[in-house]
Formats: sequence, C-alpha cells, structure tokens
Amino acid sequence: MTDYNLINEQLLGFSKAEANFLPLLSNASALLWQELKDINWAGFYLMHKGALLLGPFQGKPACINIKIGKGVCGTAVQTDKVQRVKDVHEFPGHIACDSASNSEIVIPLHKDGKIFGVLDIDSPLFDRFSEADEEGLLRFCRVLEEYIDLSDVFKES
Repeated sequence: MTDYNLINEQLLGFSKAEANFLPLLSNASALLWQELKDINWAGFYLMHKGALLLGPFQGKPACINIKIGKGVCGTAVQTDKVQRVKDVHEFPGHIACDSASNSEIVIPLHKDGKIFGVLDIDSPLFDRFSEADEEGLLRFCRVLEEYIDLSDVFKES
C-alpha cells in the first residue's frame, strides 16, 4: 500500500524549498514516479492558450497538446472533476499516447479559483487506481495548489 502521508511530507519539503512551478512540478512528478508502483507515466499538463500543454513528467514521450474536452485530461478540465478510469480503452475519445496504458487518473489543479493544469498518472494495469489512491493524490494536489508559484507560468496571449 502506498504511504501517501510520507509522499505528501516529501512534497511539502520540496514546496517550501522552491515554489516556482517548474522545479516543483518536476520534483513532484519524479516523486510520484519513484513512489507509486505499477505506473508507466506521471506528470502534468498546464493550461496554455485555452488548451493543455505538456509539462514536467516522468515516463515515455507524451502528447504535447490536448484540447479541453478531449481525452481523459481534457475531460477532467471540462468537467472540473477527477477522472479515475479503470479501462482507458472504454473511455470515449481516449487519447493513446502510450499503447501500454490501461488505466488512468487525472486530477484538475486550481489556483486562485481557476484550473491551471492537471496531474495525470497512467498505469499498464487495468483498474490500478483505488479510492485510497484518489484520496492520497487529492491531498498531494492540495499541497501543490497551496504552495505553487505560477507568476512565471504561461501568460495568455
């Protein structure tokens, strides 16, 4: 079983050391990659010009741009709800960046009342993400949301 309390303590340490979005999300994705079992991708997509743009991640090369409402990530933004998908092949409009992925969890990230991106984690196992994973990852995201400094992040243009 994953120790989300320990993971979140480690994230808090990273957050207090440097809140700038780039190193914080880079270390956050590396932390998840290191600590979560049976995953093949962990990272972030950030809002940029009305779509999601690939951010820091661990895993194979990934889709660069995702339109809002498309795939699991775009649906998470459109609905502003966690998407915990047991079988991505049954998800309407799933975007297959890695054909080895079979389940996925995506959590919208907020700052100042707006979605600024999503946490996306994929697994080669079906039904990999439990309710306990969702709860632990929601707490992980709350730490990011509280500490992250987005002052240098993409500006709408």
